[in-house]
Amino acid sequence: MRVEWPTLALLGATYALWAIATTAVPPALAVVLLAVAVAQHSSLQHEALHGHPTRAPWLNALLVGPALGLVVPYARFRDQHLAHHRDAVLTDPYDDPETNYFDPAVWAGLPNWVRMVLGANNTLLGRILLGPAIGIVIFLRGEWAGLRAGDRAVIRGWAWHVPAVAVVGLWLAWPGQMPLWAYGLGAYGGMSLLKIRTFLEHQAHARASARTVIIEDRGPLALLFLNNNLHVVHHMHPDLPWYRLPAAYAARRAHYLRRNGGYAYRSYADVFRRHLLRAKDPVPHPLWPAGQADPARPTATASDPAAG
Repeated sequence: MRVEWPTLALLGATYALWAIATTAVPPALAVVLLAVAVAQHSSLQHEALHGHPTRAPWLNALLVGPALGLVVPYARFRDQHLAHHRDAVLTDPYDDPETNYFDPAVWAGLPNWVRMVLGANNTLLGRILLGPAIGIVIFLRGEWAGLRAGDRAVIRGWAWHVPAVAVVGLWLAWPGQMPLWAYGLGAYGGMSLLKIRTFLEHQAHARASARTVIIEDRGPLALLFLNNNLHVVHHMHPDLPWYRLPAAYAARRAHYLRRNGGYAYRSYADVFRRHLLRAKDPVPHPLWPAGQADPARPTATASDPAAG
């Protein structure tokens, strides 16, 4: 389809839910509804940067332009996520912008309290509660460095972010009725929901094709994440719209599981049961060669607070 109507319909429903959350319900319920709307909107931004729901990148960017989550400029999300799609560097502490792994040499030099926080962040509960804050700090630190260095892509991204945030601010001033503290809490909750998806999307593995997960879930979280739980399929076919991923996976299930070495979970319930309080893997990259730290690069891992 030249225009993917299922995506447009879901985008309209997401904006409607956001409008309801910010105008028509009590604060406690509003925070919950807003968190869902922010997470769904981020998933739709992910669709847009991959060329959906139209063939015009500028129109896709405009459709998902309002910064419902406040913090991450769409253009910066786009640039970092497309860089992440180089499968050869997945989980690389320096070259994968969305990794949660640290160079072991950097890890060894961190204060104990920082390592404790990052260790807690490697459990699913920690990722939900602490992950957005950690991701925001690391992301903004990197963006500030880019701004100071005069990186034009960073400057352009943040320049476009100003009107994107202004749209939200004008709505909240009128007709929105949601207190700012409640909006901030709801936006944080939306990022927490997204951390469920990104928690174990990738693992350290010597073979690049075995670094990406499959979670065979078809419930509400799969819809919230637009079937990105079938992550191997998405990485192999990023041009496929979200509503075609399940059929593509079902048609060649054995192939995808063989390709990723069986890195799979039955459902998000399985993920919660196995990793809510238990880390999936260590924070320092377990396969990173000793002495490979690059002094010319930043010494902190990157992160994607919008999608992971």
